[in-house]
This record gives sequence, C-alpha cells and structure tokens, in this order.
Amino acid sequence: MKSRRSVSLLTTAALAATALGTLGSGVAAAATIEVGRGSYSDVRPAGRQGPSNSGGQAVKPKVTPAMADVPVPTNDWWSSLAFQRFSSNPWSENMYGHPLTYKAVSGGLEVGYPTTHQIVGGGRQYEFPHKADLTLGLTGLNSPDAKADGWSDWTVSPYWSDGARSLRTTIGHGLPYVYAEGTGGAAQISAAAPPTVFADQGNVLGVTISGHDYALFAPSGSDWTVSGNEIRADLGSKEYFSLAVLPDRAALADFKKYAFSFVTGSKVDWEYREGDGQVTATYSVTTVPKEGTGTGTFLALYRHQWLHSSDTVTAYRYVSSRGAMKVREGTSFTTTQNVNGVLPGLPSAAGVDKAKLKGYINDVLTEGDPFSGAIDTYWTGKALGKLALLVPLADQVGDTVSRDKLLSLIKGRMEEWFTVGGPSEFSYDKDWRTLIGYPASYGSDQELNDHHFHYSYYVMAAALVAQYDPRWAADSEWGGMVKELIKDAANPARNDSKYPFLRGFDVYAGHSWAAGHESFAAGNNQESSSESINLSAGLIMWGSAMGDKALRDQGVYMMMTESESIAQYWFDADQQVYPQDFTHDVVGMVWSSGGAYATWWTANPEEIHGINFLPMTGGSLHLAREKTMLNRSVAEMERENGGPAVEWKDIFWQVQALYDPAKAMSYWNQWNGGYVPEAGETKAHTYHWVATMNSVGSPDMTVTANSPTAVAFDKNGTKTYAAHNYTSEACSVLFSDGGVLNVPAKSTASGAGDDTELGTLCGAPGDDKPTAPGTPVASDVTDDSVKLNWSAATDDRGVKDYDVYRGTTKVATVTGTTHTDTGLTSGTQYTYSVKARDTSNQVGPASGTVTVTTSGPPPVTGDTFHLRSGGQLRTEAAASSSDTIPSAGGANHDGTPYNPLVYEVKNVNGALKAGSGTAFTFKVDAGTHVGYAQQARVSYDLTGDGTFDRVETFRYFATDPITGWEDYSSARQGTHSASGTLGDLDGGTIRVEVWSALGNGPSTLQVGTGSVLTIPFD
Repeated sequence: MKSRRSVSLLTTAALAATALGTLGSGVAAAATIEVGRGSYSDVRPAGRQGPSNSGGQAVKPKVTPAMADVPVPTNDWWSSLAFQRFSSNPWSENMYGHPLTYKAVSGGLEVGYPTTHQIVGGGRQYEFPHKADLTLGLTGLNSPDAKADGWSDWTVSPYWSDGARSLRTTIGHGLPYVYAEGTGGAAQISAAAPPTVFADQGNVLGVTISGHDYALFAPSGSDWTVSGNEIRADLGSKEYFSLAVLPDRAALADFKKYAFSFVTGSKVDWEYREGDGQVTATYSVTTVPKEGTGTGTFLALYRHQWLHSSDTVTAYRYVSSRGAMKVREGTSFTTTQNVNGVLPGLPSAAGVDKAKLKGYINDVLTEGDPFSGAIDTYWTGKALGKLALLVPLADQVGDTVSRDKLLSLIKGRMEEWFTVGGPSEFSYDKDWRTLIGYPASYGSDQELNDHHFHYSYYVMAAALVAQYDPRWAADSEWGGMVKELIKDAANPARNDSKYPFLRGFDVYAGHSWAAGHESFAAGNNQESSSESINLSAGLIMWGSAMGDKALRDQGVYMMMTESESIAQYWFDADQQVYPQDFTHDVVGMVWSSGGAYATWWTANPEEIHGINFLPMTGGSLHLAREKTMLNRSVAEMERENGGPAVEWKDIFWQVQALYDPAKAMSYWNQWNGGYVPEAGETKAHTYHWVATMNSVGSPDMTVTANSPTAVAFDKNGTKTYAAHNYTSEACSVLFSDGGVLNVPAKSTASGAGDDTELGTLCGAPGDDKPTAPGTPVASDVTDDSVKLNWSAATDDRGVKDYDVYRGTTKVATVTGTTHTDTGLTSGTQYTYSVKARDTSNQVGPASGTVTVTTSGPPPVTGDTFHLRSGGQLRTEAAASSSDTIPSAGGANHDGTPYNPLVYEVKNVNGALKAGSGTAFTFKVDAGTHVGYAQQARVSYDLTGDGTFDRVETFRYFATDPITGWEDYSSARQGTHSASGTLGDLDGGTIRVEVWSALGNGPSTLQVGTGSVLTIPFD
C-alpha cells in the first residue's frame, strides 16, 4: 500500500481529512497517559479523524452488549461484521472462512462454497468469489443488522434479532460446518437454486445446491420439508441446528457424527524449541455436544499447515483460493517448522571495503534531511528503519561517531512521536481499543489499516537502539511506549482489556491482513507481506534485547508461520496454488478470494514484485529458503519490465544476493553507486549487503541453530556461521550441521564453526518449564487484604520467581512463596492462582485456585443516593432534617469549596452508563436573605485509591428572600467546570461537597429526604 510518491502529498491528504470536520471535538477533554518518560493521549488531536465509514462519519464496533467491553480484533477475515464501512449495509460484506464463504444479510447468513475460479482484470487477478448457495436463517427473520456476539482465534459468532426472532451462528476458518442457535421461528434454508435431495433421514437431509453437496441437521425428532427453494424444520424447544458442506455425498455418514458437536472456541498455542531449532503450533477447537456425547469434528487445513503437520488426515479434500485443503478428523492438529534465523546486521566480511562503507554512511548523515521530510507514521517509520539498518554497520567499521549520531537521530524522532503535544503523537481510541499515530496515512486512522506495517519500523528501530542503549529501552524510559505499539499491532494476551489479541495476524490463515474493516467483495487483503514479516523479526530482536523470551518466541512463531504462507500464497513456491490459467508467477496482493498481480498504486512490475521484498533487513533472510522462487520472481519482473530494475535497483540486487551473490555484485559494480536508492534504503546498506554475501555466500536455510539470531551462509561449500548474542555472557551457538560458534556478550560474531563449545549455550536446549506450584492457601483475611502461601514449584535450572493472579489479572511477581494482596474491596469474592517462572523466563502451568471472600460489608451499588446527616451518602432515605451551610464570609468562593459540607460513600461498584451524566436536586434555604449562593461539587474516585478521577463543579444557586425550601438542581444550573474522565466504579468513592459561594451568612440544606444525587452508573 506504499509508493514512491512525494511525502508532501500526505500533507494535502491530512488537510483534506481536516476539512471533513473534527469528530468528537469538544466532547471530552484530552487526558495524557504517561508511559515511562513517554505519553499518549486518549483523545485525537484537533481536526483528526478516527474509525469512520466511507462517508466520513464516525463508527463504533458493531457488537452485542455481551461483547461491548471486549477489544474487537480488527484487520481480520470477518471484520466487516463489526466495522460498518458502508452506511447502507448494517450486516456484513463477504467473509471468506474457507472452505465456506459467508455474508450476513437481513434474513440470516449467506453460505457459499466457491469451487470455480475466474480470471479478471485483464489476466492480472484470479479469484474464487463468494456466491451464495443458500441462506441459513429462521422463518420470518428480518433483522435490521447483524452484530458480532463472540469470537476466538479464528472463529466468530454473528447475531441477528428482529425483536420476535433471534439467530446466532458460529463460523470460522477451516470449519466445514455452520452452527446455528435460533428462537422465534423454524429453521429455514433458502436455496439460491432448486435443491436436489440425495438423502432424507428425517432430521438429516442431504441436498445438492448449485453443484455443491450439503448436509442439513435439525434436532432429533424434527423433520426437514422442502417446498420449492425453501427448506424448513421445526426446532421445537431445542433451538439449534447446523449444516455442513460435504467433500462428496458419500461423506454424509461421517459428517453426521459431529453435526451436533458445536464448536464454541478456537485457540493456537505455540512453542519455540530452541535446542531443536524448531517452532511448533497446536491449533485446537473446543466443542460442546448439543445431542449425545460426541465432541469431535472435522477441520480443513490450509496448504501452509498440512505441509508441516504429521497428524493423520482423511482422504477428504476441499477447494479454496489457497489450493487444496486437507481434512482432519479431530479437534486439533500440530505443525512443526524449522526456524530460520534473523540478524540485526550481516556479519563483518573481508569483501567489504570499510572506507567505502564509512563514506556511504557519512553521506546519509550529511546530505540533507535524513528523514526526507517524513511527517506521518508510515514514512517516518521507513526513515527510522533506514537509519537503524546503518547502526550496526557504523559500529562494524569502528565509526562510533556516526553510530552514535544515528542512534541520537532515531531516539530523538521516536521520542517526539512518543510524547503528547507536539506535531506528531499517538492517541488511544477507547471504542476500538487501538493506538493511532497522527499524522496518519494510508487509512491507518479512519480505516485502521496497516498498523503492523507502520509500527514494524518503530519496533525494529527500537530493537537496534536497545542493543546499544538498554537504558533508553527500559519501561521507565521509552521502552514502555514501544510496548504499547507492540500490543496494538500484535498483542500476545487474549485477556487484555486494552488491545485485541494479535489484531491483524490471522493465526489460521497464517499471515496478517491489512484492511481494518475487511469491506471488500474479495474479503480482506495484504499487499506488503515483507513489512508484516518486519514486525515479526522486530519482535524477535526486541524480545531478545529486552530479555522477554515470551515475546521473542511469539515473533519466531509469527515469522515462520507467515514465511511459509508468503512462499505458498504470494510466490506460489511449489506452483500448486495458483490456477493453471493464471499466467503470473507471483501476486503483489493476496485477497481472501485469491490474488492479484497488482499494487494499490501502480502496475509497475518492479513495485508489484518489490513490495513483497522491502524492507530488506536481517529479518528478510528467511526468503533464501526458497531460492528458486526468488529467481523466478526476479525473472518475471525483468520480463514484464523489459529488462532489469530501473526504479528499485537496490531492492532487487539485495534479493538476487540471496540466491546469486555474484550476479548481484556485478550489478552493484556496474552502477558503482550511481543510482537513486529506494526511499527506505541507502547505498551504504545495499553495498554492505551485496558485498558481504558475495564474500561469504547466500544464507543456507537448511541449517538451523539453537538461537533465533543465528544464520549459516554458504559459498561453494564453505560455511560461514554468524550470530548475535544479546546477553551479558559469552555463549555458544550450536548449528544443526555440527558447527559451533562462540559469541561474546552483546556482540555479533562470525566464523568457520570450529569453536570449542562453552559451558553456556545461547539457546539453552533441554531447558524445561517449571512445574505448577501448590494451590495457594489463604490466611489473615481482612476487609481489604488477604495473605497467600503456596508450596514451591520445581525446575531443572531453578525457579526465578512467581506470578500471582487474581482471576486472570497478574497482581504481583514475588521471589518467595508468599504474597499479601492489598487494596481489595470488602465483602467481595476473589479467586487466586500462581505460576512459576524459571531462570530462562519460561512460565509454567498455573496452580490450582483458591477462592476467598474479604470480611466487612459488600460493595454499595445503585444510582440514587440521599444526602444524610453525619456526612453520609446512602441509597435509602431517612427522616428529614437539615445541615447548616457555613457562611462565605462576604468573599467570592465561586468554583472553590470553602468550609464545605461533605457527604461521602465508599466501596461503590457500578458500570458506567453510556450517554448519562451526574444529576442532583438539593433542597436549600437562606430564609429571608437574598443571594446567598449555594454551590456543589461531585467527585468520583473510581477505584477508591484516594485520587479523584473525575471532578464536576456546578454553577451556584442564588437563593430568594422567601423562607422555604428551594430546588438547587444540576439540570437548571448546569456545569461550572469538569476535569478527568469517568469509568467503571470498582470499590470507588463518591463525594459531594456543598458550600456558600457568596454571601455573609449561613444557609441550610435539607438532608435525610429531599436532597438526592443520581450518578451515571448501573
């Protein structure tokens, strides 16, 4: 989605966005959230837009109330269900699950099984487009919209309701079944063409529609009836049914076995086994039997999955835009892949002229703006990436002055972005649970496009900085903001309330998606697969630099999974995916429905091929696993281009170096620096890349290692081994071909692989995870604390510490086997468990759980409170009495409490009620005095920690000179001022203050009854 267009065009785009109007301007005051030394805002900068429909109107996630507080995974295969891009379509666009395709409509769920492709766009695109074979619904269903009512790693549950009828389905990647639950009507299948019945077993019906065989399953005792194109079954009181697309008619009996084993969730678990140089991933679904006890199912595996799985599959096959899908009987399968390493920079090599390299680096630092005028997230990211690639090269040639200047430039620009209030900043969107950089570009704000592309450069640059300046990368400095970007683009936590799990990375499809809304007839898409890999490689390097093994291992899983998907779907490495009449060897863009020999901005062959190579970094070495594939891609580019690259010469020279370094070097020598680099490249980096591989050979990806930052190179049978050691201790990297390389602390090293193995291994093979600790035992329970003790876990290398969980939230990390949890709410039930972490930062399984109820009264709930004598706020009224409001003493105290009456209630729980505000009516009287102005302030401490998160001061009320109670109301007087932000109350405190703003005498306030506060909470 990127081009060589002038960066200044983005300024025009930003102005155009401003002309559309400020969404939400004036609604809430911005709050700055501090993260270490950095910060982000929770309100967009003035004039900027957030997620919007195609007409520019703001949109919120289209989900049911049950999912309102769960981060929505945008950039997914089904995101149009939750992101309404077009005002005229409140249901969904086409969604490609494979083997089935779907579209939500008013009457239910369109279901298709595209088995015939078409070539469109003048031969530049192949697609298996969605075409409805049938619509699954209920008789009479006419829902005004469809919403997401639940999701897991690769499944989603659309929901429809028209007031009289409701329908909920579960669909997903690899699911040949559609599971449905409905109320208010009979099950209805509306066929798009006359159905042919090939099997009728009462509640099980086999039908062929548009050449595709389906099985329809109604509850036992029901019976399907066919009338024209309508097929119905009365559900009785059971309210569930399902269907399956069959590989063939003979499969009916097999698929019938699992018709009522409903899939309710899906999950991937990965493990990087360093010692074996492999990463495994287990894909599992959970099922619930609606009838009987069977809990199995059938799963269809994509090509990139079954190529790396030894699990048994059936003879059944499905057609898809990703080639043949093989079918496994069971609820899980496991893939195992060899890990290809990454490097922060290529190793030192004899063939590199250090003086020439130093000169090229100096050119970057002295010839104009090193950021090339970049102002938005994407182009700033590319500039950061460009400079970061030069840091290890400057270090390698001993040019510490240039190295430190590069680091200073990188840190300075990132610090600008990581600080609220300047020309660039990050803002958190609370509705979509996403962090958006402004100025934005390429729809990263309004469409939530490309966050993984843009932020990959920041993460990669930060990882390079962390190598040389670990203090800068600390959470207390600027590393916390790096982590926020990581969590936005690739959050590893499923239970995080701030960001969705992995956002754009589709674990089952095996790659990321670029469009936040997925609102295309062809589904979702991804153009620059290489920029997606850039994020995974960045996670490996950042995780390694920061000692975050879990994040490093996540990067390994994402990179290797996507690497195989790129080879199969972007490059058709085995030539088994693309239709035979599609004449191109690669696609620039993968769509859910197929692929296109195209980019978003140009038909130039160089950029169609090159967009899936750049940026060329130490994270690009995995491409050398498929050297024939690379050669074929470059050859096609040159055929289509009428010769070698003209615009992106340097990108293609670096690609060629991965399979033919000598040829790449000849191109470099031919041009000898006389060319214009691609926007994210420099002559220094390209020269070093090509000359190094010409010297040591191209990467040999058949050789693995016990470290993810290690690579072997081969030149005519002579191996050179290279690795980077991020730790503070020298260690040995063991390669699968027997090579041993000793790497000093915090260094890159290379050699012939004949070192003597040290006592410390870089990869620590055979390091087991710790066992589960004993179930915690609770003691010393008070109103707000509980003490926990547990028996120790065991580990082959020693236990480092323990994570203590309250429910699913980690509340402490301790080195011993005891912890006292404080700040609790009285009369409340809590559940605790503990996990152990070993010295390699591996976390073991959870202990058993213990449930504890704190002493004291339970939390206060309700939205109506009465002011009562003694400074109390109570949900119940009392006998009427009065309190005296002290005099203002003749001074003006407008807006500032002066000797106020204070009424307070603690330990309040409540969920914020959208669209509501604070309201009150207080009874006041100043007797025969006029203008004694009573004023009120209402403050909310949301968690009871002593800090008021929201303070609202109301305009004063001037009394009349007639004796008798007068109504001082918020509705009439309005707000004087407000600060802070409301959120849910969790053991919170509410305080009311009433004082005299004007006057020189006291007045009275009715309490017990009459003075009532209403808060915006359920």
